Amino acid sequence: AMVALPSNRLPIFYWKWGVFRTALKSFIMDSKVDGQVRAYYFDRFFGKNATNLSAFSLGGYINAHTASLAGFSADVGFYTANSLGANRVNPDVTLMGKGTSINALGQAYLQYEIPHALLIRAGNQIVNTPWVNGSDSRVIPATYQGVFAQVSPYCGWNLYGMRIFRWKSRTSADYYRDNLYYNTGFDGDPIYGGSAVVPNTDTAANGILAFGTSYKRYGIDAQAWYYNFYQFTQTVYGDAQYTLKTGSGVDPFLGAQINREWESNSLLNNSYAPGTKPIDGFKGNGVNSTAWGVIGGIDYDGGSALLGKGQLSAAYNEILYHQGAVGGGAIVSPYTVGYATDPLYTTSMIRGLVEMGPGHGFKIKWTQHFLSNQFLFMTAYAQYHLQTAGYANDIYGDLTYFPQGWIKGLSIRDRVEVAHGDLSTGYFIYNRVMLTYDF
Repeated sequence: AMVALPSNRLPIFYWKWGVFRTALKSFIMDSKVDGQVRAYYFDRFFGKNATNLSAFSLGGYINAHTASLAGFSADVGFYTANSLGANRVNPDVTLMGKGTSINALGQAYLQYEIPHALLIRAGNQIVNTPWVNGSDSRVIPATYQGVFAQVSPYCGWNLYGMRIFRWKSRTSADYYRDNLYYNTGFDGDPIYGGSAVVPNTDTAANGILAFGTSYKRYGIDAQAWYYNFYQFTQTVYGDAQYTLKTGSGVDPFLGAQINREWESNSLLNNSYAPGTKPIDGFKGNGVNSTAWGVIGGIDYDGGSALLGKGQLSAAYNEILYHQGAVGGGAIVSPYTVGYATDPLYTTSMIRGLVEMGPGHGFKIKWTQHFLSNQFLFMTAYAQYHLQTAGYANDIYGDLTYFPQGWIKGLSIRDRVEVAHGDLSTGYFIYNRVMLTYDF
């Protein structure tokens, strides 16, 4: 038989039920779903001794973020890329590999946050640090499986720590214990676009341990990081930039960066693994790399609908040659090499000193918003003088259109770079047409 609540307890029951309903409604309303649709078409044109390549992919992602409950929240993100049968047998594999589709649970994490003080995130997630990041220039970004923490003890000052166990490359559907120095197919991973030098007989990678700090205030933007890329290298990186706010619409800035690496027992040692291929033309033992760079320029505001905000910059980088070291002193970057998504100032769309080895280079770049920010134009020229490959240069152009009105959220971007090497390789033209819609 049903037992009725005493009449004097009914108001309490309805009050608690009302509180629960209000909290549940607030939780649902504060949760959100967002995403992006991407359609990319890539063309590679080679000057000599190579077949031109192309690839198409339609995909994107959808993310569901729960509202915070006592500081806890969750995120689930599904990523997909599909060729729709448009690609030939040998496509540009850097876009989405050789398969017809990639479907991945790119993000799936639990998070605890005290706003402006503490953030702890565990699971599959996007990471944004100088040498470990999303490398997001394809349909699917790189994501990482592990724990990330951020503490903010003071306004503008942050402390970071992370332990990464596995990662998912831009062409992978799952998480693996490898990196961009491993060959395609290692442990079943369809990884493409890296620097495949480690033989498949080597052991799996044990991930990353990293600690960092950043400060951004009063025109200062600085950060410092320590990475232990287990079995590959240890890295200390730092950069700092100061922008002088003049109030005149023209703000000069000056920055510098330094990178130092070492590891005696690296999987990249040729004596440790005889099947390991040379890096940047050098066989060596022991990671020993020193790199530095400077950048300067101006941020400005054109102050009109025709010409909006822009930037002019000039930068210089050098990687010192270390005889007998892995790659002759090359930077070892397990999660950006081949992707050209490292923090060096002179890295181009296609490549940089990380991909080409010891030497020095400079880069001049112009960025300009115009026509009421409906267009963004970028152009750059980079020149490299290398220890082994000699002279190389890259010429870059980039135009993005942001429609307004009912199709706001759409962007249409065309990127093209012409890379020149020595006479034996000729030129290489890379064109990327990228349509993106945010929702």
